[in-house]
Amino acid sequence: MFAHVAADAVLLIHFGFIVFVLLGGLLVLRVPALAWLHLPAIAWAVFVEATARICPLTYVENALRAKAGLAGYRGDFLSHYLLRLIYPAGLTPATQGVLALIVVAVNAAIYARWFARRQQRRRAAMS
Repeated sequence: MFAHVAADAVLLIHFGFIVFVLLGGLLVLRVPALAWLHLPAIAWAVFVEATARICPLTYVENALRAKAGLAGYRGDFLSHYLLRLIYPAGLTPATQGVLALIVVAVNAAIYARWFARRQQRRRAAMS
């Protein structure tokens, strides 16, 4: 029972991490200090996607599922839970590269907005 609950908790943490990577820049607009957590998270996610690696959380979740007597899954979190909804053909290294670029593009746009706001505040403070 504990292993099953723990596997589900890892699943939720994994999903939360992905959401944080993709949209955490919006939190940085409100709380700039979060950039110290968000930027390394982006770097890790882009590395995992761009190199077609499997996130260690996937291994942890599968181990907990096996300990609970449940079936694990092959591949990574995205292909098992998310991509089959979005990309029925499955996850390929090229698709992972595209996902990495999406993460970079979304966050580059958010951080560009953050830097622009910061510059406006500095200019207003100087005048």
